[in-house]
Amino acid sequence: MDEENRTVNGDEEVEVQDIESVWNWKDAETYSQPLLSRRHNTTSQIAIVGANVSPIESLDYEIQENELFKQDWRSRKKIQILEYLLLKWTFALIVGLGTGLVGIFNNIAVENIAGFKLLWTTKLMLQQSYYKAFAAYAGCNLALAAGAASLCAFIAPAAAGSGIPEVKAYLNGVDAYSILAPSTLFVKIFGSILGVSAGFVVGKEGPMVHTGACIASLIGQGGSRKYHLTWRGLRYFKNDRDRRDLITCGAAAGVAAAFRAPVGGVLFALEEAASWWRSALLWRTFFTTAVVAIVLRAFIQICSTGTCGLFGEGGLIMYDVSAAKVTYTAPDILAVILLGTIGGVLGSLYNYFVDKVLRVYSIINEKGPAFKILLVITISLLTSICACGLPWLATCIPCPTDASVSCPNTDVSGNYKSFQCPPGHYNDLASLFLNTNDDAIRNLFSTSTIKEFHISSLFIFFGTVYFLGIITYGIAIPSGLFIPVILAGSCYGRLVGRLFAPITKLDVGLFALLGAASFLGGTMRMTVSLCVILLELTNDLLLLPLVMLVLLISKTVADMFNKGVYDQIVKLKGLPYMEAHAEPYMKHLVARDVVSGPLVSFSGVEKVGNILIALKVTGHNGFPVIDEPPFAEAPELCGLVLRSHLLVLLKKKIFSRERVLAGDQILRKFGAFDFGKAGSGKEIKIEDLDIEEDEMEMYVDLHPITNASPYTVVETMSLAKAAVLFRQLGLRHMCVVPKSQGRPPVVGILTRHDFMPEHILGLYPHIKRRKIRRIFVRGRGRERGRKPSRRSRSRSRSRYMNRRAGCGWWDGRSKPNEIKDFNGNLLGRCRYFTYKRDVDPSVIDWVMHEYTLPEAQGSAAAICEVQWKPSKKRPRDEETQSPQMMKKPRSDECASSSSPPNVEEEIQLQSQVRPESCFEQDDDDDRITVDEFLQIIREPSPPRHDSEVSLGQVAR
Repeated sequence: MDEENRTVNGDEEVEVQDIESVWNWKDAETYSQPLLSRRHNTTSQIAIVGANVSPIESLDYEIQENELFKQDWRSRKKIQILEYLLLKWTFALIVGLGTGLVGIFNNIAVENIAGFKLLWTTKLMLQQSYYKAFAAYAGCNLALAAGAASLCAFIAPAAAGSGIPEVKAYLNGVDAYSILAPSTLFVKIFGSILGVSAGFVVGKEGPMVHTGACIASLIGQGGSRKYHLTWRGLRYFKNDRDRRDLITCGAAAGVAAAFRAPVGGVLFALEEAASWWRSALLWRTFFTTAVVAIVLRAFIQICSTGTCGLFGEGGLIMYDVSAAKVTYTAPDILAVILLGTIGGVLGSLYNYFVDKVLRVYSIINEKGPAFKILLVITISLLTSICACGLPWLATCIPCPTDASVSCPNTDVSGNYKSFQCPPGHYNDLASLFLNTNDDAIRNLFSTSTIKEFHISSLFIFFGTVYFLGIITYGIAIPSGLFIPVILAGSCYGRLVGRLFAPITKLDVGLFALLGAASFLGGTMRMTVSLCVILLELTNDLLLLPLVMLVLLISKTVADMFNKGVYDQIVKLKGLPYMEAHAEPYMKHLVARDVVSGPLVSFSGVEKVGNILIALKVTGHNGFPVIDEPPFAEAPELCGLVLRSHLLVLLKKKIFSRERVLAGDQILRKFGAFDFGKAGSGKEIKIEDLDIEEDEMEMYVDLHPITNASPYTVVETMSLAKAAVLFRQLGLRHMCVVPKSQGRPPVVGILTRHDFMPEHILGLYPHIKRRKIRRIFVRGRGRERGRKPSRRSRSRSRSRYMNRRAGCGWWDGRSKPNEIKDFNGNLLGRCRYFTYKRDVDPSVIDWVMHEYTLPEAQGSAAAICEVQWKPSKKRPRDEETQSPQMMKKPRSDECASSSSPPNVEEEIQLQSQVRPESCFEQDDDDDRITVDEFLQIIREPSPPRHDSEVSLGQVAR
């Protein structure tokens, strides 16, 4: 490797000149495939961000401990460290102030725009100009919806949707340029205002989380030369770790600004958004949300004097139910349990339908901006028809005799809308439909008004909101899920309260709150953060036990059907999100099983031309650096160098004509912050390099910029363990090193893509995660009619674990006695089977290397085991078998029980006819042959034998 760079693929070495043909073909194949094959992502290189397909890459939270970094840390003074700490808190303060101001602006704008629209519609209705009222209402909605859709379609498609799945993916380590771009922030603010004002069944709470994250990302860019923000202190934030922490504070601030729930915002970031957490981040997040709360409170006091137009005390969400008396008995608890159970079922159904609708909308959105806007206009028109048409189905209700209430209402909000009713009457459906979503929720949460809404009206409103909430999410506008879910849940809860009114003492307004909690638990699958948010919204701590109970029940019930809505959307968008736990099938694979090649590596002092070719023909962002003689006695892993660092180094052209170490030359010309992460769109690209022809043959020393302590795992480490380590450390690259000597020092590199189910199941398509059928060997752990003791079961399990001959799977096409490994290679043939159906796979985790055997393409999997143990019984035929032979079988006939043969010997023995002395003799032998097995699997149900014991039963 003196003159040329080589790549390592397992034990193979590939010349770097051959990489170009390999990788051009591979990249072309990857990017020519559609993003969603059957609406499933087939690559980890692109994903749906907002409403458009966008290239993605992983973030790197690992500290690059190269020589430049070490020199910088050694040279730092105490004042610089103090400066860094103060900047962290200053940026948290700025994020809180900015998010709070945006929250106030959003609420003032929505209340005034929607208020003007509703006042105009109400005025026309009072004049009995019904067609003009509908035209005005629908026309305003269409104009506002078209404006929001145009912003998302033409300026920032990433701003469409809630934004919470994208923020969650970013905090997990997935980055795309458009997720937190300034254009996304602009469209998120104004698109959310237009979309909510247009009367859609959406909320501004999800977009506020995305907005807070965008503000934090903009502040944490580490300075800008374009705008002359190049203060020396800002350079400390040119890394993914500090930006991640700041964006976590921004996401928490967004929840605090949306719900006026500072503590709930902190818990939301901890429970749902962030993938990494520590105590220092908790303090800063709490400080940020406290700043948001102070800003909101200050502006509410200002606007309460009437200086903010139609915005008043109700502009920011606060559903006060503290006026209701909270007392409950046993019937109330039963009603709450039923409420939570049904809420969990309805929440899981909501997630199911949202997933299906999003798959359809993704096809429409891929057709272009015109189709996005057309879809938004269609949903807007349908929403307007429902809002103006369905109140005609309701009957007019006489106004309450209480003089303290204004009935009917003629202003923008209120519980009593006259609509088409005569004086002294109101239309309860119009009070819900012809209001902002916040005011509709406030009407449903109203206490001491048990008969304010008819049961039939609650049924109609619930069904409509449930339907509109499903079909609205996914169109090309900023839209949140919190408000639609709370709106549907509160209506459902009030409906249950009306039905249980004869036997319960709880107020219907409290039932509405509990219904909203059950729906939130059934869709979002959060518990602690939702509980605190709801308590901060309603200002009633006496409901804490009931809210906790209903959240736990609804989440438990919903988890039986599907995942949370944000988890489903993350998967649907193709974002390579790494869960906190590894998939079960990863326990049966090792790190080397998923490493794909060729792997491009560099020498410690490498030729410039080789580096340039590798950067051009591959998309890798990390390359192993291997030292070889004369720089090392034997090939050894020096570390890992990043693509961005190589580009910076090549741009400065610190080359040498001889293959020697650069010494302190690079350390004098570069600083650690020269290799810091650039802001959005500012990184050096391969096109920016200007390398002359004669410079291609020169050398460059990579040691100063090489991370000398990359995280490495041995190739035999289980993939599950490697996945947990990869996620917990926030890595981008993990080197796989060989277990034995005499091989290349690095086997491959694991990235986020290698842990994705699509990649693993693509390599091993026969592996199935669920619905596995199995064939088990018969056991000797019990006799007919006798239940084995715990001790005997333990002995049987140990015997099977220590004396097994082979393991594999049946592909459903070949002969069932042909046992293959998981690459399809023939291991051997089994003579006997015992067939079991519908056995719990979780109790046989200890069986051989692939512990949960896949069903592959056929209907069953097979295990062939041979007991390497002589029988203790005296044989029936003394002439053919002596008692001495039974104590220890002959080496030429069967294996010794004390030292089982190796795999090759086992496979060879499986294909032979074994002497009867190798097996126990039993009058009730229930082993079946291959022909009998084929006959069994064609029958609807397998035969049952009392003497059969599967490996699963033995394990119990």
